[in-house]
Amino acid sequence: MGWEGLSDNQNVTSDAPVVPGRRPVIGHTAAMLRRPLNFLSSLPAYGEVVKIYLGPLPVYMATTPELALRLLAADADSYDKGIVFDKMRPLFGNGLATSNGDFNKRQRRLVLPAFHRTRIASYAESTMSRLAQDSIRDWKAGQVVAVDEHMQNLVLSIAGRTLFATELGQDVLDEIQRSVPDLLDNVLVRAFSPKVVERLPIPGNRRFDAAAARLRETIPRVVLAAREDGTDHGDLVSMLLLARDEDTGEGMTDEQVHDEVVTILTTGAETTAVALAWFFHEIAAQPDIERRFHAELDRVLEGRPVTFADLPRLEYTQRITNEILRRNPPLILMRRTRTDTTLGGVPIPAGTEVAVSQHTLHRDPRWFPDPDRFDPDRWLPSRAEKLPRGAFIPFGAGPRLCPGHLFAQTEIAMVAATVAARWRLVPVPGVRVKPRLAATMQPNRLPMTVLPRH
Repeated sequence: MGWEGLSDNQNVTSDAPVVPGRRPVIGHTAAMLRRPLNFLSSLPAYGEVVKIYLGPLPVYMATTPELALRLLAADADSYDKGIVFDKMRPLFGNGLATSNGDFNKRQRRLVLPAFHRTRIASYAESTMSRLAQDSIRDWKAGQVVAVDEHMQNLVLSIAGRTLFATELGQDVLDEIQRSVPDLLDNVLVRAFSPKVVERLPIPGNRRFDAAAARLRETIPRVVLAAREDGTDHGDLVSMLLLARDEDTGEGMTDEQVHDEVVTILTTGAETTAVALAWFFHEIAAQPDIERRFHAELDRVLEGRPVTFADLPRLEYTQRITNEILRRNPPLILMRRTRTDTTLGGVPIPAGTEVAVSQHTLHRDPRWFPDPDRFDPDRWLPSRAEKLPRGAFIPFGAGPRLCPGHLFAQTEIAMVAATVAARWRLVPVPGVRVKPRLAATMQPNRLPMTVLPRH
């Protein structure tokens, strides 16, 4: 077919410019994996749509908010999930993260009720607050805590308990703690590597494959037990098993429930745990921000545990959370064109990989002046309302917006408030904390000393 009359109203131009630095065979992959923030932040300088190569594979990158929204929202039905999701399908199955078309829409309808605001409110106090309090109960003044590991373990515990509320899930809770970290440490490199690399008997591949195999064996047993129990225990798995399609009256198979459970564990938990680790690192580096945060907690909570109803009044806490999500979102969202189309005036054939990076958008100085500075006040309503739509998309956008976005934002605020109401987390002198690439940009290490606040 020709290019006339396609979705993009701009005039069709020549092909997109190739970003400098492409190397034979590996393309831009090495630059993207070695220095991802620098590489992704550089893309807007070369055009609104640019071409990078992951190995020999060309990928068209949209670098403006307007084109990001066109790709993810306005023209979402013109795209399927991209190659990264293809490579993750053996792990995730056909869950929301990897599925396409009508099946994805059906699954989304069935999954969304499990993340309704009323459900999240119940999880906030019965699970998030309680487990956060339990996790810090035995801390001692002057103790050094590996905050990155602590937050990952806490978030995985919360994910496990909200998925499986009864003792039916104890086996899988134990396996979550054991296996998910191995998946998260290797998932992005695995996704961007050629097939031949996946087969190499290197330690990362062995850990990844073993963890995936253990989860594939454990989770179905627990899903089957929950189905036979047949009771709504107020957990996510109960909701998924009881959900029915309003058109057909059909529910999910055990396999479909399994795929959604793995998706929740490996996508939602990672983003939240990393956000919490950076939250405490960033406020500790800026005493004025830390003082304002603590003052808000003292004023709103008055010494009692945080509740879901408190969250709207924790305005500065929410601004810190937004700034954390701006600086540390998932690396890239990939799509594949279903038909010949155009994006930003660039003709793109059917079957082509197209992507948008939240890092590119979130660190663009046109929308976020001095983007490397940590500034919660850039989220004051008077400033935030001036942002173009699509400039801040930590959970994606459009019909494939992450269904757990409210759950994640609630969890970050609940855990941060619970910990900081009792403790200050202070950097350990001489320890250099820097981002490292895993499923997201994690701290390379984050030991901090805990000091009582009162």
